[in-house]
Amino acid sequence: MRLDHVRRLSGPNIYLSRPVAIARLDLQGLTGHETTDHPGFAERLAAALPGLAGHHCSAGRPGGLLEAMARGTYFGHVTEHVTLELSGSIGREVFFGRTVRAGGPGEYDVILECPRHEPAGSTVVERLISLAVRMVGGALAGAVPDLSEDLAGVAAAHEAERLGVSTAALARAARERGIPVRRVDDLNLLRLGYGRYRRTVWAAMTDATSAVGMEVAGDKRLTHRVLADAGVPVPEGRVAASPAQALEALRDIGGPVVVKPLAGHQGENVHIELTAPPEVVAAFAAAAGDAGEVLVEPYIPGTDYRVLVVGGRVAAAAELTAACVTGDGTSTVAELVERVNADPARGEGHDRPLTRLALGPPELALLARQGHGPASVPGGGERVWLRRNANLSTGGTSRDVTDDVHAEVAAMCVRAAAAVGMDVCGIDLRLPDIAAPPPAERGAAGVLEVNAAPGLRMHLAPHEGTGRDVAGGIIDLMYPAGTPSRVPVVSVTGTNGKTTTVRMIAHMLELDGRRTGVTGTEGVYAGGRLVHKSDASGPRSAEMVLGDRSVEAAVLETARGGIVRRGLGYDRADVAVVTNVTRDHLGTDGAESLDDLLDIKALVAEEIRRGGHVVLNAEDGASASLAGRRAVRRREPVLRFFSLSPDAPVLVDHLRSGGVGYCLADGWLTEARGDRRTRILPAGEVAGAFGGHAVHVIANALAASAAARALDVPVAVLARALRTFDPHTRNPGRGCVYRVGSNPVLVDYAHNPAAVAAMGAFMERRWGRGGVAAVTLPGDRSDELVGETARALAATFDRVVVYEDEDLRGRRSGEMTRLIVHGLREGRPDVRPHPAGDLKGALTSALDIAGPDEPVLLLYEKLQPVTELLETLGARPAG
Repeated sequence: MRLDHVRRLSGPNIYLSRPVAIARLDLQGLTGHETTDHPGFAERLAAALPGLAGHHCSAGRPGGLLEAMARGTYFGHVTEHVTLELSGSIGREVFFGRTVRAGGPGEYDVILECPRHEPAGSTVVERLISLAVRMVGGALAGAVPDLSEDLAGVAAAHEAERLGVSTAALARAARERGIPVRRVDDLNLLRLGYGRYRRTVWAAMTDATSAVGMEVAGDKRLTHRVLADAGVPVPEGRVAASPAQALEALRDIGGPVVVKPLAGHQGENVHIELTAPPEVVAAFAAAAGDAGEVLVEPYIPGTDYRVLVVGGRVAAAAELTAACVTGDGTSTVAELVERVNADPARGEGHDRPLTRLALGPPELALLARQGHGPASVPGGGERVWLRRNANLSTGGTSRDVTDDVHAEVAAMCVRAAAAVGMDVCGIDLRLPDIAAPPPAERGAAGVLEVNAAPGLRMHLAPHEGTGRDVAGGIIDLMYPAGTPSRVPVVSVTGTNGKTTTVRMIAHMLELDGRRTGVTGTEGVYAGGRLVHKSDASGPRSAEMVLGDRSVEAAVLETARGGIVRRGLGYDRADVAVVTNVTRDHLGTDGAESLDDLLDIKALVAEEIRRGGHVVLNAEDGASASLAGRRAVRRREPVLRFFSLSPDAPVLVDHLRSGGVGYCLADGWLTEARGDRRTRILPAGEVAGAFGGHAVHVIANALAASAAARALDVPVAVLARALRTFDPHTRNPGRGCVYRVGSNPVLVDYAHNPAAVAAMGAFMERRWGRGGVAAVTLPGDRSDELVGETARALAATFDRVVVYEDEDLRGRRSGEMTRLIVHGLREGRPDVRPHPAGDLKGALTSALDIAGPDEPVLLLYEKLQPVTELLETLGARPAG
């Protein structure tokens, strides 16, 4: 069995609304084998991984997998479950898995859920699957290998790249409030919301956190000055630039003293309760760093507290205890440390609620001051300190005291945060008791530090007491009640008409006064300006638009390829549009039938907000069928059907039940609500529809009208938008007519049977004849589909110039020409095909073949070469 490759779908996808990884397995010699073909295999595997006994599998109950292996199941399925079990064993808790046939014989895709915010470049899932393949192989060979060392390496990688506790809590709080969340790369940086409502938060630092406040909080000397000027009690320390100055400060203050860096964090190099000159000299050497200066301040007796201030109020408070162990009379200090570190809540850095205890130089020095070392055996109940600073990052613990905070203490902390200028900060202070007013005696209480981007661990999961939803408080500060987090999102999919429909909707929204972000096959647009040129109909471009803070509405072309290869680039659109689903892309990415295509495109209709709108084509059976799809109905959508015919049965039934529809009635684009009719615009006035002859454009206009009306765009704005939707400026490359000499040249991107049939029908209605066609078709379509498209061309055109695009998409030179010509002759024996070398030769030949005033259809793959060629031929836009 071999792992070929792994790819990741980061957004909602056809398997799950959460990220998944898809691993391609080649079973090789195990093809066709089941577990029952290998006696003892299931028993050996279950013994090595006892947790497999709890796997439900299709039985829906614990033990389901073991039952399946006893009956006989294939090895891709077993590998899926082994991977999930290994994932759970390292704390990477995911539960969804599925194995499906793929590609050739023996090839399977194993689909596995991934943590929401696992970095896209993570190798963890691939490493887990590789280990699973080794375990299955070992069990087949008679002995499951010991992979504990390898698994420990994967666990370390997972710990290193997962969100920190504070950031994970913020992400969770945002999702609970329906706010979109995206992690930026592998950082603890979150992007919240869409468009104009987008915000960012890095750990507990928001995008509204004052840069000046950050600078003040980062300079302890300046912090003390600012707080003292505000009347907040602080230790009266002094800056020492040499050991001699530090000793002078010790003498003046009288000891005990605290020596700390001027710009430290997380309790690093903070030395507490020093009284002896050698201690102060050593502390200076450790704390001075590159700056060469330290802060020496009087030690305030009492208890260490951290108070979290969010938006001018106390959100939580914790009593802190420095890292320590308590003796039992028999265990050494090192053994006690090891016992404490066995707590699964303790980890490295900030990835767990608590940090592991260490026995490094600072801890050993403090142990020595207490007459202990790692091998010492403290007496029963004796507390041995490993640190004197009470930071969680150095192994400390917390006890929630939020409900005990005295009103005067709370007011002092709020005043301190305001003085420094912080929206979110942690106030470190020492007091005799946080439940009592701060004592008035000088040096009896004081604010020690104001911490920017404070850690939330101590409040979310205190060692003692009740956890507090401080992450929710920060999110509520960023998005107060009633503040939206999303701009309206319209997602458009289908086989034909996507690009035109997207552009029409965007034009309607722009005329309604909304700065609109747009993705499409030609690029990403914001406010009508091209900001990124590419084929931008996938998830990356959607993320680009939704991350633009100038955008007030988004219209996203959502193509099949992006859905299959990366999932959606958004969650929960407000409006989904499915123009139609016809034969195209068959044989690509596992889509072998129309039903397969429908399953892919259905995701757009399924991933809407509850009560959102779904726009469907009443005359297209596949599109209309989505109304009854269970995953669509679960969203309780408002259905909006469109149809060229007012008598389409699906539309008629929908209107009879009180629904909303859009149709062409008596020559007018019409909105219908039950029995009521509202005229939008005469079909002959739709720009680009050529007096109504281009009925496919009218269909697109109806779909666009349905979507825009779902976002409350007035009918008058719809009419104005459709009148001014000039194809050459607003819809280039889609149904654009040029005049070259006396010949009209229709330029379009049609590349499947339905699309080329629509072009032929339009030309016959507009000019009374089909004329000449100059065509290319994409090489990544199946031979069958290329032939079907060629036959559709032959139904209208008896003279066809065939050329190949520069990008052959894996085809050999001349192969596509032969396929197209063969299909043309199958469809029409008297057809006259004319092979041409390239685009220029094809259009030139087509114009030479065409008679005076005879129309020419030009199908293309890339628009820019067409535009440049038309310019050289002196073409001019025509109606």
